[in-house]
Amino acid sequence: MFENLGDRLQNALSKIKGYGKITEDNIGEMMREIRLALLEADVNYKVVKEFINNVKEKALGEEVKKSLSPGEMFVKIVKDELVELLGGEKAPLTTDKKPTILMLVGLQGSGKTTTIGKLGNHLRKKYNKKPLFVACDVYRPAAIDQLKQIGKELNIEVYSEGKENPVTIVENAIKYASETGHDYILIDTAGRLHIDETLMQELVNIKNTINPHEILLVVDGMVGQDIINVIEGFNSTLPLTGAIITKLDGDTRGGAALSIRHLTNVPIKMVGVSEKLDGLQEFDPERMASRILGMGDILSIIEKAEEVIDEEEAKKSVKKMQSGKFDLEDFLSQLKQVKKLGPLENILKMLPGAKKMGLNNINIDPKQMARIEAIILSMTPKERRHPEIIKASRKIRIAKGSGMKVEDVNRLLNQFEQMKKMMKQLSSGNMKLPF
Repeated sequence: MFENLGDRLQNALSKIKGYGKITEDNIGEMMREIRLALLEADVNYKVVKEFINNVKEKALGEEVKKSLSPGEMFVKIVKDELVELLGGEKAPLTTDKKPTILMLVGLQGSGKTTTIGKLGNHLRKKYNKKPLFVACDVYRPAAIDQLKQIGKELNIEVYSEGKENPVTIVENAIKYASETGHDYILIDTAGRLHIDETLMQELVNIKNTINPHEILLVVDGMVGQDIINVIEGFNSTLPLTGAIITKLDGDTRGGAALSIRHLTNVPIKMVGVSEKLDGLQEFDPERMASRILGMGDILSIIEKAEEVIDEEEAKKSVKKMQSGKFDLEDFLSQLKQVKKLGPLENILKMLPGAKKMGLNNINIDPKQMARIEAIILSMTPKERRHPEIIKASRKIRIAKGSGMKVEDVNRLLNQFEQMKKMMKQLSSGNMKLPF
């Protein structure tokens, strides 16, 4: 997300890192580039003006003049201002009430129903909570069916009373959730193509009846500057506790999302980063600023890994690698766990210096991993545990069984042997680093 903006800002900042002195003249061109990058990303022009003035004022201050590395200090100033623009501190969801009631609101087409599925999945996986979906969008055709389908896919219960009064539905749903031990109640409310009196009155009635712990506005990150009008339109009637921005992975003009906290004081709590039901992340201004400026986001990679990778399996694999007993069955197990992390190119982009290493534009064909799996699965258990016994006739059989060529089998076996040697050298401390 924000890749175009990130590239532009990183290119601008790369020019100043070697400067021994910062003056109004030598940062003038760079400030123009930063201004253009923000405006082209659809960041509100008033916010851009304030951002540029703040950076300039601090960059020409005494602290930078006395610094041993003025260029690095300037980059830090830009990052700190970007963090402030994004909201300063992380605004977490309420997690200490039982049951916690989350009321999701938004216009039609913002992705509200799908976001409920993603949010329920996130709460269950990260916090080990038991969510309940409540179908209160009784007007949009197939809205209830859509929520039920998402619930079925995630194995999360959906409470529905068909086309009954939404206020009655939520009251009954809360009683039901208390009786059945659900930790979270996620309410899918009706949307409209635009904000109108009828829509807002129904939402106010629901809010006054159940007094939710959070009222979260789901808003499409691709609508541009209108995102501010949508938030202010809802917030003027409903006291929003936060926003969930969807479709930030599109990255065409999603920069308007950067202006939200600054202009509306409504914190961004979650962001949608893919269409999949695990494609929702907690929004952290510090991490997002680091990612935009190419400084990486190692903590998010670690958290993602902790969610999907079996810790005991990982420990066993490490021990086997260190002892040199790592085989193709272990390799297949690791491959399956890595796939759970999602597209590998998204993980590579979060590494510090990804752009410099050329990792930000890598496209990894998911079919390649499927081919490797097919080759290994065409082997017998004995062959996987003892790859050294795989000779010519076995290679021909494995190639036929996997729909590959013998050369593909040879390539995999050679790469596996090289990986084993490298792991052994690393564990013994004999690995010579190329710098």
